[in-house]
Amino acid sequence: MSNRVFVCVQENLMEPLWLNKVEPFLLKVLDELKISGEEFSVMFCNDNFIQNLNNEYRKINSPTDVLSFENDEEYEEDGIKWKNVGDIAISLETLPKNAEYFEVLEDVELKRLLIHGILHLNGYDHGEEHIEKNKIPECEMLKIQEEILNRFND
Repeated sequence: MSNRVFVCVQENLMEPLWLNKVEPFLLKVLDELKISGEEFSVMFCNDNFIQNLNNEYRKINSPTDVLSFENDEEYEEDGIKWKNVGDIAISLETLPKNAEYFEVLEDVELKRLLIHGILHLNGYDHGEEHIEKNKIPECEMLKIQEEILNRFND
C-alpha cells in the first residue's frame, strides 16, 4: 500500500523552487519508517500565519518553525482503507533562520522539519526538549528524527 501527501503554499506566497521535491521526499521517509495507508497535507506559510496558528492552538503568541495537527480519521476509498493523520504547517520565513542557526543548508533544515512533522503525526512527542545546535538529543522522537535526517543527507 502507498501513502498520499498533499503539498500547498499559503495564498499570495511565491512557490519555492524546490516545492515539487517535497512530496517524493516525504514518501521516501514514510517508506523508511515502514508506514503505509496514510495521507496528510503540508502547507508552507509565512510567520504571521503560523504565529496565528500557534497562538490559537498552543496559546503561544509567536511564530514557530513547524506545527503538526493530528487527525487520525479513517475512511475507505475504492476498497482501500486510508488514515488521514493530519496536517503540517511550516514557516518559509523561519526555515532560513533555523538553517543559519544550525549552520546547515536550507534543504537540510527543510528535511528536518518535514521529518519532525511526520513523526508528530504518527504519535511521537518530544515534550519540552528541542533540537539544539551541537547537542545530541535525549528523547526517542528527536533521536529518530536526526537518524533519518542523517540517512537522507548521506
